[in-house]
Amino acid sequence: MAGGQAFGALLRELRIARSLTIEGLAEASGVSVRGVGDLERGRRAAPQRRTVAALADGLGLGEAERERLLASARSGRSPAYRPAGVRAFPRGVDDFVGRSRELERFGGLAERAAARAASRSPGDGGAAHPVVVAVSGAPGTGKTTLALHAGRRLADRFPHGQLVLDLRGTDENPPAPAELLLVVLKSFGVPDRDLTKAGPEGHPALYRQLLAERRSLLVLDNARDEAQVRPLLPGAGAGMVVVTSRRMLTGLESVHRMPLGELSTEEATTFLASLVGAERATADPAALADVARRCGHLPLALRVAGNWLATRTGWTVRRLADRLALEERRLDVLSAGDVRVVAAFDLSYRQLTSAAARMFRRLSLVPGPDVSAACAARLTGQDLFDAEDTLEELVEAGLLGTDRDRYRLHDLLCLYARGLLTAEEGAEGAERARARMYRWLLETAVVAGRWYEPDHGAPPAAWQGTVDLSSADRARQWLQAEGGNWLAALRAAAAAGEHATVVEVAESLHWFSDQWIFWGHWHEIFGTAARSARALGDPLPEATQLNYDAWALLLCEGRPRDSLARSAQALAAAKRAGDLEQQAWAHHYTAWAHRLLDEPAPGVRHNERAARLFEAAGDLHGLLQCMHTRALLLAGQDRNEEAIAAYRSTLTWLDGTGAAIEPHVAGLTRLGVHGGIGTCHSRLRQWDEAVFHLRTALELCRAGGNTALESRHLVHLADALLAAGHTDEAREALARCVRLGPDADPQCVAEARGRLDRLGSR
Repeated sequence: MAGGQAFGALLRELRIARSLTIEGLAEASGVSVRGVGDLERGRRAAPQRRTVAALADGLGLGEAERERLLASARSGRSPAYRPAGVRAFPRGVDDFVGRSRELERFGGLAERAAARAASRSPGDGGAAHPVVVAVSGAPGTGKTTLALHAGRRLADRFPHGQLVLDLRGTDENPPAPAELLLVVLKSFGVPDRDLTKAGPEGHPALYRQLLAERRSLLVLDNARDEAQVRPLLPGAGAGMVVVTSRRMLTGLESVHRMPLGELSTEEATTFLASLVGAERATADPAALADVARRCGHLPLALRVAGNWLATRTGWTVRRLADRLALEERRLDVLSAGDVRVVAAFDLSYRQLTSAAARMFRRLSLVPGPDVSAACAARLTGQDLFDAEDTLEELVEAGLLGTDRDRYRLHDLLCLYARGLLTAEEGAEGAERARARMYRWLLETAVVAGRWYEPDHGAPPAAWQGTVDLSSADRARQWLQAEGGNWLAALRAAAAAGEHATVVEVAESLHWFSDQWIFWGHWHEIFGTAARSARALGDPLPEATQLNYDAWALLLCEGRPRDSLARSAQALAAAKRAGDLEQQAWAHHYTAWAHRLLDEPAPGVRHNERAARLFEAAGDLHGLLQCMHTRALLLAGQDRNEEAIAAYRSTLTWLDGTGAAIEPHVAGLTRLGVHGGIGTCHSRLRQWDEAVFHLRTALELCRAGGNTALESRHLVHLADALLAAGHTDEAREALARCVRLGPDADPQCVAEARGRLDRLGSR
């Protein structure tokens, strides 16, 4: 009840400011102790003028404060929250933006409630069940605003009244259900004599009967927990109840759940523009987008930023964007008057258990966008199951988001947690927790990466891990999910001069890199490892990592000219080390670069040199790559029939070596060879042969989980199918390429999407 609570809150504020107890104010004013208490708690929403005057005298108020108290009392007697027929909701929702999906869902649920009302027979009483919606989300996501806006839109669907009740769930002592029941009964006009006759024990029955007989909308705002809400949910009737809470209220049954996150980029900038005005918004749209992004698209933060600019007409949007760019000051900037983003976060943080509070603070150390329970456990030193319980407490409290088995802190909550961490645990405590997490990340990355390395495979029996690395596929899933985190740990190790660790991690991952080609960080990883190897003074690992970097520049980055410089450095280091194998790989990558640069002559020379060195070193894997490269060089010169023969010779040699070739390398080579044969047949306009080999290559891609190469072969297959007149099959191949996701070759995906658009227009 906004009016009553406003008066009660003001009365309490004035009393405390004068260091008076309730008993002291009662004695000074002549109003009973119970009367003062009922007014402060909102049990009495509309005190009489003489009562207010007596309280003002007892408080010793001046003219301005006396008038303020009287105005608050008059507001409590206004019809804003009277029962039947009332449609007015509180102000503050006129500038509502976005949430179209949620509003559409609210509309559908309101229609369901109306349908239930229409289906009831005159004599069946409360047979229908009310629709209950639980809106949950982190502090500042706009739960109340959404509920009120939806309520105003749907008011005509509930002709017997609409009521908003603040449950004050973040207060230290929120109102009990019995008190709230009484407020609702009074608000809907239940006579005092009926309330007195029923007594407190009869109020729940009156409440249920009241709501069962009315098509009303009840908004229970800011609920603390299930125990506070459950007695307020009617068991029958054709009305609708909307509960908002920072908590997920998992224990409530038979409710429609509506979790809220931040706004979309478009919604956030539109909301900001509505607050600052179209002229300022259009003057610098890039600055407006920067403000929205640095507010984390969180509605409360956006409102604060927008109000700040609206009241400072001399400021440009860019000026505020630049202030928000300083992370250490961002939360301080996000305050306008008595509205502070930090204050909203504080209310939720104070309700956490000590274990959850510690976890919340330390999650700010996670460098990537999200984290697993196993990684979070390293931050707090908990075992895995205890860490999961603690994380779920944070999720339930609305302070942590989830995506399947991953956990994510909102950007502003992360900044808030980081400030708490420094204040409560100090820099040394934070660094110990970070070091423990980073050490675990790198150790696990080594074990996971070695699944793909010859002579390693499954983790050793002595390894005691907290993640499931029982298969190569699970290892890949972990490496990709935690990629942002272990990469940050690797950077930290390099910065700290832990060069042996950096080289070990990079070495363990180079076979895995074939599975995640277009991640975007292999050049950095292998380049960093090469520098660490140089710092260790060992030319052999330096040559090895330089060769890996040459590969990354060729395949991942598409920079063959830069790769030539790196393979030359690798060759020099390999010669210093006297290692024939790494010299051979340097020549191999040089040949590859010349092929991509359409320089076949030097490509052939370096490939032949690589083959001789591999043979001298007894490296069958290298010899296999040289055979494959020879076929590629022939195909690049449009000598397609010779190239097909060379590809087939490679397959024959591969079949004859048996188990001598590591399965991962054999699989990659087979798919590359079949893809090459298919491409050559396409150039020769031999479509059936082309489609057969390209489909074979795709089967090998899927069997090995190589999404990057699958995207390339899907485009080649679509070309062959289109040329052969199989348009529908070509369209399906292109659609599959587009659906592959972020691990695909982005250039191929863009090409497939463009071709699909062109096919659709024909």
